[in-house]
Amino acid sequence: MAARSLWAVRRRVQRLLASCIPPDSREWLPPFSTATQRNAGEDCSSEDPPVDRGPSLAEQALRLKAVKLEKEVQDLTLRYQRAVADCENIRRRTQRCVEDAKIFGIQSFCKDLVEVADILENTTKCISEEVDPEDQKLTLEKVFRGLSLLEAKLKSVFTKHGLEKMAPIGDKYDPHEHELICHVPAGIGVQPGTVALVRHDGYKLHGRTIRLAQVEVAVESQRRL
Repeated sequence: MAARSLWAVRRRVQRLLASCIPPDSREWLPPFSTATQRNAGEDCSSEDPPVDRGPSLAEQALRLKAVKLEKEVQDLTLRYQRAVADCENIRRRTQRCVEDAKIFGIQSFCKDLVEVADILENTTKCISEEVDPEDQKLTLEKVFRGLSLLEAKLKSVFTKHGLEKMAPIGDKYDPHEHELICHVPAGIGVQPGTVALVRHDGYKLHGRTIRLAQVEVAVESQRRL
């Protein structure tokens, strides 16, 4: 019923408009329709300024996450810079320690050798001094005691610092430890291919050979060179 009443009202309005307009200009009158009213209403409503609702919840969450990530980046950058600085300091200290070790690595060994030098100096004083013929025996005894003390001190110093004299007699010939001087015929109790005589002592430092021992190696009589 309401729709029919509205339609009747619209028809009356159209008739009134048609009666007020001259006949020759009626053909230019645009038809009166609800579509025209609706478009006009939409045009008017489109001119209104949009309502500013502010950032959405998603945008706010993204902004907070971006701020958090930026702080983490700054923290990691600061930690990285500190780690690089610490590594550089450690490298410098290590390099300094290596250089000091090269220079002062034998400091303890030299300190022990000074004591050996003192014994040797005191022993030579006994020989250099003018001695009466009657005191020669006493002088020789002092020299012998000094040399014996010197040998004992040297052995103590060598043992303390890991320096060991090799005793290869009876051992199998090893070119990594022995320097062959000549061959000798194998005697009683001496096996061919073993060290029969040491011409010059060899030494090891903490198990590493630092000087080869010059040796004579036993061979069978027919293989004698």
